[in-house]
Amino acid sequence: MLFEPIEIAGIEIPNRFVRSATHEWMAQPDGTPTSRIGDLYEELARNEVGLIITGYSYVNPKGKSDDLQQGIYDDRFIGPYREIVARVHAHGSKILLQIAHGGRQTMITVDHPYILAPSAVVETTKGMTPEEMTEKEVLETIEDFAQAVRRAKEAGFDGVQLHCAHGFLLSNFISPYTNRRKDRWGGSTEKRTQLIIDIISRARELTGKDYPIFVKLNVTDGFKQGSHKHTLDAPESIEIAKILADNGVCAIEVSGGIAEAGDELFKTKIDSPQKEAYYREYAKMIKEQVDVPVILVGGIRSKQVMEMLLKEGYADLISLCRPLISEPDLAIKLKKGEVYTAKCVSCNLCSDESGIKCNYDFTK
Repeated sequence: MLFEPIEIAGIEIPNRFVRSATHEWMAQPDGTPTSRIGDLYEELARNEVGLIITGYSYVNPKGKSDDLQQGIYDDRFIGPYREIVARVHAHGSKILLQIAHGGRQTMITVDHPYILAPSAVVETTKGMTPEEMTEKEVLETIEDFAQAVRRAKEAGFDGVQLHCAHGFLLSNFISPYTNRRKDRWGGSTEKRTQLIIDIISRARELTGKDYPIFVKLNVTDGFKQGSHKHTLDAPESIEIAKILADNGVCAIEVSGGIAEAGDELFKTKIDSPQKEAYYREYAKMIKEQVDVPVILVGGIRSKQVMEMLLKEGYADLISLCRPLISEPDLAIKLKKGEVYTAKCVSCNLCSDESGIKCNYDFTK
């Protein structure tokens, strides 16, 4: 099944390999995508990664999360992205633009000296307390996301992925840990999901009802059981997935964790099949409850596990981050039987501010 095509919302994806969105540190300081980013995506496409999801692109400078992060907050980005998309399509792969707002993980700058979030809940890793968004700011953010979707369509992307994971703004809204609001965007599971529904609804007005919208969904905040009274986890995350699927989301990538939960993000020492695919049980529960494809990311390394995940109904596509940094040609190697396990050792040294790359010394 790994090498079989799949159709999602009219997108013909040639196989089940997905490059999961990864911050590359390769954009210009104002967020303009560069040819260097195009080189990276084209290499993945040339090596038969069926679906490529870009590094997260911020929809407003007030939501920028990191240096040299891609932006999509202005129409001037459409042209450079169009060139990148064409390079990927030339090799038969499909490409989505991931769009995001930093929320509680926004950078503090001279131009943007405060952080916006659903509620004023301290971000403990930095000791920063964000400002609770006003209704006007929430409505402006909905428009920012919707206009980003429009720009993605005009640039030729096959669809977009809303980043609803990892402690960024949309995941701040769906989690009861970070959303303490009392208005229409807070309280019940349905109300905490409403912002995403509003974004989809407005985007549909701009792009039509058929433009594919995926989500990357936090299924857990990642805190140890009992350490916090109100956090996101199953079964609530399954209910959120159902709400999103019922409101036009065409595929769900299952992920989890926020920075405050510790090592939940980018786990290390994945050195056995038993440690791979650490969100698999969440993915299976969601897949049993929704009628849209499920994409699974998180420590997947071996062909054995990839095939098991597809055959046993955990997921429909396999999403990889770090393995494709160390081996952009991993899909081809697996297809030819040249390797059966990625060489990635999960050391996280690839998080390189000069541009993502594998920095592990395999001669050791």
